[in-house]
Amino acid sequence: MVDFALIGHQESWRAAADVLAVLRGPRRAPLPDDEIKDILPWIPPRAVCHVDVGSIAGAKAHGVYIDSFIPPDRLEAAFVHENIVRVRGAAACAIKAGAKIVSLGGFSSILIEGNFDQIPEKHDTVFTTGNTLTVAFIVQGIEKMCALEGRELRRSTLLIVGATGDVGSGCARCLAPMVKRVLLSARNVERLRKLAAELEADGVQAEIAKGSQQFSAEADVVICAASLASPSLLLGHIAREAIICDAGYPKNLSPTAQMPGAKVFFGGLGQITGGMKFTPDFHGILNRHPFPDVVHGCLLEGMALSLEGRCEPFSHGRGFITAKRVEEMEMIASRHGIYLAPLYNADGPVETKGSRITDTLVYASHRSICAHP
Repeated sequence: MVDFALIGHQESWRAAADVLAVLRGPRRAPLPDDEIKDILPWIPPRAVCHVDVGSIAGAKAHGVYIDSFIPPDRLEAAFVHENIVRVRGAAACAIKAGAKIVSLGGFSSILIEGNFDQIPEKHDTVFTTGNTLTVAFIVQGIEKMCALEGRELRRSTLLIVGATGDVGSGCARCLAPMVKRVLLSARNVERLRKLAAELEADGVQAEIAKGSQQFSAEADVVICAASLASPSLLLGHIAREAIICDAGYPKNLSPTAQMPGAKVFFGGLGQITGGMKFTPDFHGILNRHPFPDVVHGCLLEGMALSLEGRCEPFSHGRGFITAKRVEEMEMIASRHGIYLAPLYNADGPVETKGSRITDTLVYASHRSICAHP
């Protein structure tokens, strides 16, 4: 029996090559890079492994990971129809497997954009974008990073790049009441105005701009949550010692970005403390992180709901993520030992020297408990 399914894709050719190597088996020589790029676009969506997760409350859930095999260089708008077909195919695999709940990871949820009528007939299977838990971990990560750096969040100017997306707008609703000033950046000006008006109606000072570089020098806390096909974001002149959360998948920030003194971390990630097992063994491949059992929040949401016995489309569409919904999802996750992952970036962990992984777990748990007396 399959309790949950996870739909994802690889953000780099190196990751895609590693997935194919496991599927081909250890006795076969690795494929050359040029052959991988020729072969991958012809691989249909399929289940690549089983996933078993445990809860600190004693519950267990059995799932399947389905790769849509979207080529890493075909995430641009020119391939949107081709990729929607792939996500539909992955969804059909999940339904056929009998999954009760399915999480749409990475670009899968962006391609569907909440239009679940694009997904095949669902029968008893429900779908969630997983964005609510992603937002929860981004917000927790910002709070944790501010604590590590001795910053007062309420004195900060917050910039959200990709503010009109589901994750970006959810972060805006959660963090706007906690900061001094909010700057919103996205491509769609009309959506920006609508979001700004919503925040201002709640007494928040919000400003908008189509390009992030207009605001980058004014912000000391930045969330990058834009839907980019590759790490290409250049923030421009950034305030020294700014805290920057790169929450994109693929990552948003360009490797060539010059941000001296900035404190960067990868956001939206959680850690399962009740145990996780892949069959065949994809540890370190499907979850390429420097800490054990770390997974993107979008996929963890389906696992948490499955462990909770709440198979429902918790996150759907764009613009429905509220602080109240985020707190509810935080409680569900923490009840089963799913917490904010230790913070890290491309250079490794960003925890202070001598801090432990458990420090992060205790912090996340304490935060959730305090939010719900």
